[in-house]
Amino acid sequence: MGPSPSPAPISRKPDPLPAASGKDIVPRDAHCVFCKIIAGQIPSYKIYEDEQVFAFLDIGPIVRGHALVISKGHYPSLLETPAPVAAAIGARLPMLARAVQAATGTPACHVLVNNGAEASQSVRHLHFHILPRFANDGYKLNWDAGKIDASNAQELVSGIARALKELASTP
Repeated sequence: MGPSPSPAPISRKPDPLPAASGKDIVPRDAHCVFCKIIAGQIPSYKIYEDEQVFAFLDIGPIVRGHALVISKGHYPSLLETPAPVAAAIGARLPMLARAVQAATGTPACHVLVNNGAEASQSVRHLHFHILPRFANDGYKLNWDAGKIDASNAQELVSGIARALKELASTP
């Protein structure tokens, strides 16, 4: 997706936007470009839609066939998405990625999600990128791998274990 307005604070509740149908009860944000696409207020090149998931071609593609898979409910990131919604998207991602690969004739793809501005998330609505890939297609994912020492690794393992325990006890 191209440039978007500054992300809203995480604590701001979405403004109401009519659901896709009378029976759908999903959070919407009237200021969100993706919610507007789902509502049909902004046109898109839709490739898939069901009761929980909407997929369309990115209007600012990194590579040919770049597609976005979004939740129909407005959740700012994967970290704030209810597990059943995340599971519904996850269940459809393999099929959608295979379809994009088939249509583009590519042997591989990236399936990426960015959570937060610091992770390059430009639209504060859960979305996954499907990037079909050919060898030497000109796109480079910057991945400058570093090293981890045993002391730092153990500190991280302990900290993550504590966080998991706290999260498991939170209702």
